[in-house]
Amino acid sequence: LAPIRLPADSSEVHHEAELAVVIGKVTRNIDAEDASDHILGYTIANDVTARDLQRSDGQWTRAKGFDTFCPLGPAIDTEFDPTEPHRITCMVDDELRQDGSTADLVFGVADLVAFASSVMTLLPGDVILTGTPAGVGPIRAGERVEVEIEGLGVLMNPVVSA
Repeated sequence: LAPIRLPADSSEVHHEAELAVVIGKVTRNIDAEDASDHILGYTIANDVTARDLQRSDGQWTRAKGFDTFCPLGPAIDTEFDPTEPHRITCMVDDELRQDGSTADLVFGVADLVAFASSVMTLLPGDVILTGTPAGVGPIRAGERVEVEIEGLGVLMNPVVSA
């Protein structure tokens, strides 16, 4: 239950429920059909983003890079099959904010891993996020964010002020 700390220089921080792919070995320039051999497993991510900073900076490094942003967990599952449809939800307190499926991914996991490996060498423990369903929205101090992916569990984080 590590808290998401809202940075003092942002007033518009959003949640983003996502499937996370954890790389298992050094990966460079692979084809999509070989991607599964390079994946250790899967977990849950909340790709927390300071939207106001994302807009003002014109890029995403600071907006997504604060300490405590992008919590992962609760564990890495090595048997999870991302080609099967799994429901992805995000609840803020008791309000359903996001509700989607891995079947709705714009790009499949294998394609994402192959593409990323064509740009950079992926190392064991590197994480690739797969995209978020519609419904991202603000989080505020005092709230609790729960991201759930069927078959992987629930990632729960309280939100606190900086």
